[in-house]
Amino acid sequence: MTPPQRRRRQPRDQPLPPPPGPGPGKQKNPERLFVVAGPDGGERDGDLDLVALIVARADPPPAATPEQSALLRLTTTPLSVAELSAYLNLPFSVITVLLTDMLAAGLVTVRAPIVRQTVADRSILEAVMHGLQRL
Repeated sequence: MTPPQRRRRQPRDQPLPPPPGPGPGKQKNPERLFVVAGPDGGERDGDLDLVALIVARADPPPAATPEQSALLRLTTTPLSVAELSAYLNLPFSVITVLLTDMLAAGLVTVRAPIVRQTVADRSILEAVMHGLQRL
């Protein structure tokens, strides 16, 4: 038994069309992640969770990178590190490097996430149950 033959959409004598790309003068050269994250000169001791809330303390300074400026604009209200990573389309590791540098510079603060109690207080549940029974 012979395998089925694939059929080409374009005849062999015609050249393939060029791949679509950005127009003239619109070349986009993405930055490497190590360029975005900055030099790795010092130790970073910031332990940031995915759910840690980040809040900006100041406006972006003139010397801030575009990523730092975007982070400061986004964090006027508390946002988690995971949300920032998604909004900026950068990996979690790059966001943590940027945030720890900004934390050391005093541009942002880190808030612990709000943790809800897993089990409600028994007295509250009993009060609710008694109130419902009286209805």
